[in-house]
Amino acid sequence: MEDKKNQMKKSSSLSLPSPENGSYDEEKQSCGSDSPSKTSRRKPGGWRAMPYVLGNETFERLASVGLLANFMQFLLTVFHMDQVSASNVLNIWSGVTNFIPLLGAFISDAYIGRFWTIAFASVFEMLGMLTLTFIPWLPQLHPTPCNPQVGQQCKGPNKSQLGFLVMGLGFLSIGSGGIRPCSIPFGVDQFDSTTDEGRKGIASFFNWYYTSFTVVLIIALTLVVYIQDSASWVIGFGIPTVLMFLSLILFFIGTRVYVYVKPEESIFSSIVQVFVAMHKKRKLKLPDERESNGVFYDPPLPKGSIVKKLPLTNKYRSLNKAAMVMEGEINTDGTPTNTWRLCSIQQIEEVKCLLKIIPVWATGIICFTAMAQQGTFTVSQALKMDRHLGPKFQIPAGTLSVISMITIGIWLPIYDRLIVPSIRKITRIEGGITLLQRIGIGMIFSILSMVVAGQIEKVRRNSAIMHGSADGIAPITVLWLAPQLILMGFAEAFNIIGQIEFYNKEFPENMSSVANSLFSCTVAGASYLSSFLVNILHNTTGGHGHPDWLTKDINQGRVENYYYLIAGLGVLNLFWFIYVARRYQYKTRLEVDDGIKSYSEVHELQDMKY
Repeated sequence: MEDKKNQMKKSSSLSLPSPENGSYDEEKQSCGSDSPSKTSRRKPGGWRAMPYVLGNETFERLASVGLLANFMQFLLTVFHMDQVSASNVLNIWSGVTNFIPLLGAFISDAYIGRFWTIAFASVFEMLGMLTLTFIPWLPQLHPTPCNPQVGQQCKGPNKSQLGFLVMGLGFLSIGSGGIRPCSIPFGVDQFDSTTDEGRKGIASFFNWYYTSFTVVLIIALTLVVYIQDSASWVIGFGIPTVLMFLSLILFFIGTRVYVYVKPEESIFSSIVQVFVAMHKKRKLKLPDERESNGVFYDPPLPKGSIVKKLPLTNKYRSLNKAAMVMEGEINTDGTPTNTWRLCSIQQIEEVKCLLKIIPVWATGIICFTAMAQQGTFTVSQALKMDRHLGPKFQIPAGTLSVISMITIGIWLPIYDRLIVPSIRKITRIEGGITLLQRIGIGMIFSILSMVVAGQIEKVRRNSAIMHGSADGIAPITVLWLAPQLILMGFAEAFNIIGQIEFYNKEFPENMSSVANSLFSCTVAGASYLSSFLVNILHNTTGGHGHPDWLTKDINQGRVENYYYLIAGLGVLNLFWFIYVARRYQYKTRLEVDDGIKSYSEVHELQDMKY
């Protein structure tokens, strides 16, 4: 590997990277992925690239989060939507935004590579932010201002105003679709995972990535949201737009020091090929294990590849038919005559990795549905509570979710430096507990958060009704919402980080784009589920002179019942998760024995339980 690295020449061109100017890695890898760690690569990369990679990511996150952190209030107060319509807009947009990364990963892997995918996506993100900044700036792009507290009738957006809003959100979705699946893998690309130094660099990169993300969220949810709420929506949207422009500039400044991995055939094509080949050979009979020698197509991995060879297993055994060699299906050079009729064992086992993870992935949807309420109905609650700190300062409603971020920021160092080492001595597991246990603990916290949220909402609504003020605001401090947000912070610290690490470790190396897209699909599924529940409850609850649970006037509704419903679904989901987790077989595990770390591959014969 090192010899191959030394043979590569540094690009001296000032032009942006392309396969022609030699900035890309030369050697193709199996199963078609521009995965970071499998090929010889040119220097420098490493930490020299991190100021640009993390700087771009930090500015981009600060821009996008700062723009959308307070968007629920923007839709309620500037676009005059009711809370159900505003929630639907956010949930549908979030769902689309989090499914598009699958397409972004495909384009990146198969056609243009991660660098250009991030570059083009950043341009679309910039266009989206400009579009949304124009909406509060130009009067014709938003409804006429009104004051319902003095009896004015508020008109909602017309078709052209709503269309302009959808266009801006669409640009943001396209931008996120390219940035999200590629930002983490592109950062990992900068390190050589075949060396101890490279592996340590990757581990540090993950820590720095999430740390910078948490800091960005805190800034966006405090300073930027305060400007939007107290000064001007134009300035509050304009600042993130300028930051996104700086992100784009910083990303291109680093072109001379990046490591680029050449795009190849997408892993998605390989996945489809396995199912097509299996269908074409569905009538074949699989041989006994004693008679399987030479029956299955098992070519060696390309020279220089460090993608770990996966052995044939009996899990999802019918897929093995796709690798059964029939007469005339292999060329003289050992390649298949038709890749849609014959797949390798490696391809089949990669698909099996995806299939066995899907049940675990599905359990994350309901858990994240609970977390998603921080940006919708929690904001509606906050708007009807006393948000004053002192006689003059008022807490913006969209800022409250920073409590969750602060909880994460305080808890993670304590957990990583104090709790994990203590538990590790008992369990001899590198992370103290397994990743699935960590995910499960997060689910428990999300359920508790919804139960507490329901109790607090009952207190808030009763207080508002008893006080009977014209604006409907309850005379209790908005900090009553802190307990539910603290619990949700613990849920995120355990569940979200656990999911991200689980997907990245359990997928083969050349499926890193799929791994990072899968979490986005969890968020998308949660957004659609939330929208589905909101619309069902809005249309079916109430009646006989009583408003529905999620009626426009939150003081007349029963939002606490919605929270309890999510908690109940969470309990059922937890039982299903435990069932799935106890039967899951880890691909890898890292154990600690007398202070010495030992790494072992875990396949069908070696099971590490939940």
